[in-house]
Amino acid sequence: MAKTTSAGILLYRIVPEPQVLIAHMGGPFWASKDAGAWSVPKGEYIEGEEGALDAARREFREELGIDPPEPPYAELGTFSYSSGKHVTVFIADGSDFSLDDLEFGEFELEWRPRSGRTARFPEVDRVEWTGLDAARERLVKGQRPAIDALERHLGEASTS
Repeated sequence: MAKTTSAGILLYRIVPEPQVLIAHMGGPFWASKDAGAWSVPKGEYIEGEEGALDAARREFREELGIDPPEPPYAELGTFSYSSGKHVTVFIADGSDFSLDDLEFGEFELEWRPRSGRTARFPEVDRVEWTGLDAARERLVKGQRPAIDALERHLGEASTS
């Protein structure tokens, strides 16, 4: 049986300190939250039906409404949530990436609960470049190890 997992793209830039591009999750549950309410632009895919990088690029486009940067990409790793969910994160240099023309994708949700009415909400409601320490605090817990992995990756790249 094919396994469903998630894949995403974590853009970074060095200005002069490293920053990453993260997205605040949309919808009513996340509206007034900051810590633990941000994510790498990502989404689900079914292994064997789509490659992880293809899924990450597709989801980036669906969530932000613009194409991700052109390759090269590096696979940073697969990170596990306490729920057992997994996300494979790819990184790319986003130094020249423009945030102009963002059009956030939407989803439908019954809102208010048990009201019988549905409403549309953005998948993400904003994106920001943020420093690594702030990203660790703002990202959902299961994605925070990706920041540590990126920091190691950037450190290794600067010494080679």
